[in-house]
Amino acid sequence: MTVRVVIADDQGMVRSGFGVLLNAQPDIEVVGEAVNGEEGVRQVAALRPDVVLMDVRMPVMDGLEATRRILADAAEDAPKILMLTTFDLDDYVYAALRAGASGFLLKDASATELADAVRVVAAGDALLSPSITRRLIAEFSRLGGPRAPTPARVDELTGRETEVLALVARGLSNGEIAERLVVAEQTVKTHFGRILMKLELRDRPQAIVYAYEIGLVRPGD
Repeated sequence: MTVRVVIADDQGMVRSGFGVLLNAQPDIEVVGEAVNGEEGVRQVAALRPDVVLMDVRMPVMDGLEATRRILADAAEDAPKILMLTTFDLDDYVYAALRAGASGFLLKDASATELADAVRVVAAGDALLSPSITRRLIAEFSRLGGPRAPTPARVDELTGRETEVLALVARGLSNGEIAERLVVAEQTVKTHFGRILMKLELRDRPQAIVYAYEIGLVRPGD
Protein backbone atom coordinates (compact mmCIF):
# COMPACT_ATOMS: atom_id res chain seq x y z
CA MET A 1 0.00 0.00 0.00
CA THR A 2 1.28 3.46 -0.90
CA VAL A 3 1.14 6.10 1.86
CA ARG A 4 -0.28 9.33 0.42
CA VAL A 5 1.17 12.52 1.91
CA VAL A 6 0.35 16.24 1.88
CA ILE A 7 3.05 18.71 2.97
CA ALA A 8 1.92 22.01 4.53
CA ASP A 9 4.79 24.46 5.09
CA ASP A 10 5.26 28.08 4.13
CA GLN A 11 8.92 27.50 3.22
CA GLY A 12 9.29 26.36 -0.38
CA MET A 13 12.66 24.73 0.30
CA VAL A 14 11.15 22.54 2.99
CA ARG A 15 8.24 21.47 0.78
CA SER A 16 10.43 20.69 -2.22
CA GLY A 17 13.15 19.00 -0.17
CA PHE A 18 10.75 16.76 1.73
CA GLY A 19 8.86 16.08 -1.48
CA VAL A 20 11.95 14.83 -3.28
CA LEU A 21 12.99 12.65 -0.35
CA LEU A 22 9.56 11.10 0.13
CA ASN A 23 8.81 10.54 -3.55
CA ALA A 24 12.07 8.58 -3.77
CA GLN A 25 10.52 5.98 -1.46
CA PRO A 26 8.73 3.10 -3.21
CA ASP A 27 5.83 3.10 -0.74
CA ILE A 28 5.28 6.86 -0.25
CA GLU A 29 3.77 9.45 -2.60
CA VAL A 30 3.45 13.21 -2.05
CA VAL A 31 0.05 14.04 -3.54
CA GLY A 32 -0.20 17.71 -2.59
CA GLU A 33 1.45 20.76 -1.01
CA ALA A 34 0.16 23.82 0.86
CA VAL A 35 1.80 27.14 1.74
CA ASN A 36 -0.37 27.80 4.82
CA GLY A 37 -2.84 26.09 7.13
CA GLU A 38 -5.92 27.26 5.29
CA GLU A 39 -4.69 25.80 2.02
CA GLY A 40 -3.67 22.67 3.90
CA VAL A 41 -7.24 22.16 5.12
CA ARG A 42 -8.52 22.50 1.54
CA GLN A 43 -5.89 20.13 0.15
CA VAL A 44 -6.66 17.47 2.73
CA ALA A 45 -10.39 17.70 2.03
CA ALA A 46 -9.79 17.35 -1.71
CA LEU A 47 -7.00 14.75 -1.72
CA ARG A 48 -7.77 12.62 1.38
CA PRO A 49 -4.13 11.80 2.22
CA ASP A 50 -3.02 9.25 4.81
CA VAL A 51 -0.48 11.57 6.44
CA VAL A 52 -0.06 15.35 6.64
CA LEU A 53 3.30 16.94 7.39
CA MET A 54 2.18 20.15 9.11
CA ASP A 55 4.39 23.10 9.98
CA VAL A 56 3.42 24.68 13.31
CA ARG A 57 4.07 28.31 12.37
CA MET A 58 2.48 29.44 9.10
CA PRO A 59 0.73 32.61 7.87
CA VAL A 60 -3.04 32.94 7.37
CA MET A 61 -3.75 29.88 9.56
CA ASP A 62 -1.19 28.15 11.77
CA GLY A 63 -0.66 24.42 11.92
CA LEU A 64 -2.52 23.99 15.21
CA GLU A 65 -5.78 25.44 13.93
CA ALA A 66 -5.39 23.58 10.63
CA THR A 67 -4.91 20.32 12.55
CA ARG A 68 -8.05 20.93 14.63
CA ARG A 69 -10.14 21.65 11.53
CA ILE A 70 -8.80 18.69 9.55
CA LEU A 71 -9.48 16.21 12.35
CA ALA A 72 -12.88 17.70 13.12
CA ASP A 73 -13.95 17.56 9.47
CA ALA A 74 -12.56 14.16 8.53
CA ALA A 75 -14.04 12.10 11.39
CA GLU A 76 -13.27 8.39 11.00
CA ASP A 77 -11.01 8.54 7.95
CA ALA A 78 -8.94 11.41 9.33
CA PRO A 79 -5.30 11.54 8.22
CA LYS A 80 -2.46 11.32 10.71
CA ILE A 81 -0.87 14.70 11.42
CA LEU A 82 2.90 14.91 11.87
CA MET A 83 3.94 18.33 13.16
CA LEU A 84 7.12 19.86 11.74
CA THR A 85 9.24 21.72 14.29
CA THR A 86 12.63 23.41 14.39
CA PHE A 87 13.43 21.94 17.80
CA ASP A 88 11.78 19.19 19.79
CA LEU A 89 10.96 21.22 22.92
CA ASP A 90 8.69 23.55 21.01
CA ASP A 91 6.24 25.63 23.08
CA TYR A 92 3.45 24.22 20.93
CA VAL A 93 3.89 20.59 21.99
CA TYR A 94 1.00 20.44 24.44
CA ALA A 95 -1.41 22.38 22.22
CA ALA A 96 -0.49 20.25 19.21
CA LEU A 97 -1.13 16.99 21.03
CA ARG A 98 -4.46 18.27 22.33
CA ALA A 99 -5.34 19.24 18.77
CA GLY A 100 -4.78 15.62 17.74
CA ALA A 101 -1.28 15.52 16.26
CA SER A 102 0.24 12.04 16.11
CA GLY A 103 3.81 13.17 16.61
CA PHE A 104 6.62 15.56 15.87
CA LEU A 105 9.43 15.65 13.34
CA LEU A 106 12.41 17.97 13.29
CA LYS A 107 12.84 19.85 10.02
CA ASP A 108 16.48 18.76 9.79
CA ALA A 109 15.51 15.07 9.86
CA SER A 110 17.43 12.77 7.54
CA ALA A 111 15.78 11.06 4.57
CA THR A 112 15.57 7.82 6.54
CA GLU A 113 14.10 9.51 9.63
CA LEU A 114 11.56 11.34 7.47
CA ALA A 115 10.38 8.23 5.65
CA ASP A 116 10.29 6.16 8.84
CA ALA A 117 8.26 8.87 10.61
CA VAL A 118 5.66 8.88 7.84
CA ARG A 119 5.39 5.09 7.94
CA VAL A 120 5.12 5.02 11.75
CA VAL A 121 2.19 7.44 11.97
CA ALA A 122 0.51 5.98 8.87
CA ALA A 123 0.48 2.62 10.68
CA GLY A 124 -1.37 4.22 13.58
CA ASP A 125 1.53 4.55 15.98
CA ALA A 126 2.73 7.77 17.60
CA LEU A 127 6.03 9.50 17.03
CA LEU A 128 6.70 10.79 20.50
CA SER A 129 10.31 11.08 21.64
CA PRO A 130 11.29 10.92 25.33
CA SER A 131 12.11 14.64 25.27
CA ILE A 132 8.62 15.44 23.94
CA THR A 133 7.09 13.29 26.68
CA ARG A 134 9.16 15.14 29.31
CA ARG A 135 8.03 18.47 27.85
CA LEU A 136 4.41 17.34 28.03
CA ILE A 137 4.77 16.26 31.66
CA ALA A 138 6.40 19.59 32.51
CA GLU A 139 3.47 21.40 30.93
CA PHE A 140 0.97 19.48 33.07
CA SER A 141 3.07 20.29 36.12
CA ARG A 142 2.86 23.98 35.23
CA LEU A 143 -0.90 23.81 34.63
CA GLY A 144 -1.63 22.15 37.97
CA GLY A 145 -4.12 19.39 38.72
CA PRO A 146 -6.48 17.41 36.51
CA ARG A 147 -8.25 19.52 33.90
CA ALA A 148 -11.23 17.37 32.96
CA PRO A 149 -11.88 14.47 35.33
CA THR A 150 -14.16 11.88 33.76
CA PRO A 151 -13.86 8.80 35.99
CA ALA A 152 -16.86 7.07 34.40
CA ARG A 153 -14.92 6.33 31.22
CA VAL A 154 -11.88 5.15 33.16
CA ASP A 155 -14.12 2.73 35.05
CA GLU A 156 -14.61 0.90 31.76
CA LEU A 157 -10.96 -0.20 31.86
CA THR A 158 -9.80 -3.37 33.56
CA GLY A 159 -7.19 -3.14 36.29
CA ARG A 160 -4.44 -4.24 33.91
CA GLU A 161 -5.55 -1.78 31.23
CA THR A 162 -5.47 1.05 33.78
CA GLU A 163 -1.96 -0.05 34.75
CA VAL A 164 -0.85 -0.05 31.11
CA LEU A 165 -2.33 3.41 30.52
CA ALA A 166 -0.47 4.79 33.53
CA LEU A 167 2.82 3.38 32.26
CA VAL A 168 2.19 4.74 28.76
CA ALA A 169 1.59 8.17 30.31
CA ARG A 170 4.96 7.97 32.04
CA GLY A 171 6.61 7.62 28.64
CA LEU A 172 7.37 3.90 28.60
CA SER A 173 7.44 2.04 25.29
CA ASN A 174 5.44 -1.15 24.73
CA GLY A 175 8.63 -3.17 25.16
CA GLU A 176 9.45 -1.46 28.47
CA ILE A 177 5.90 -1.96 29.72
CA ALA A 178 6.05 -5.66 28.77
CA GLU A 179 9.29 -6.02 30.72
CA ARG A 180 7.84 -4.18 33.73
CA LEU A 181 4.67 -6.31 33.79
CA VAL A 182 6.43 -9.55 32.77
CA VAL A 183 4.16 -10.15 29.78
CA ALA A 184 4.66 -10.40 26.02
CA GLU A 185 4.93 -7.14 24.06
CA GLN A 186 1.99 -8.26 21.90
CA THR A 187 -0.10 -8.52 25.07
CA VAL A 188 0.71 -4.89 25.87
CA LYS A 189 -0.27 -3.88 22.33
CA THR A 190 -3.59 -5.71 22.74
CA HIS A 191 -4.27 -3.98 26.06
CA PHE A 192 -3.41 -0.59 24.60
CA GLY A 193 -5.65 -1.16 21.58
CA ARG A 194 -8.56 -1.87 23.93
CA ILE A 195 -7.74 1.25 25.95
CA LEU A 196 -7.96 3.42 22.83
CA MET A 197 -11.23 1.80 21.80
CA LYS A 198 -12.90 2.07 25.22
CA LEU A 199 -11.82 5.67 25.81
CA GLU A 200 -12.42 6.69 22.18
CA LEU A 201 -8.87 8.00 21.82
CA ARG A 202 -6.95 8.24 18.57
CA ASP A 203 -3.40 7.29 19.54
CA ARG A 204 -0.62 7.31 22.13
CA PRO A 205 -0.25 11.11 22.44
CA GLN A 206 -3.98 11.47 23.11
CA ALA A 207 -3.78 8.68 25.69
CA ILE A 208 -0.94 10.45 27.51
CA VAL A 209 -2.82 13.75 27.53
CA TYR A 210 -5.97 12.00 28.74
CA ALA A 211 -4.19 10.17 31.57
CA TYR A 212 -2.78 13.40 32.96
CA GLU A 213 -5.97 15.38 32.50
CA ILE A 214 -8.06 12.92 34.53
CA GLY A 215 -5.40 12.67 37.21
CA LEU A 216 -4.59 8.98 36.63
CA VAL A 217 -0.95 10.02 36.82
CA ARG A 218 0.59 13.27 37.95
CA PRO A 219 3.92 14.94 37.23
CA GLY A 220 6.52 13.48 39.57
CA ASP A 221 4.78 10.11 40.01
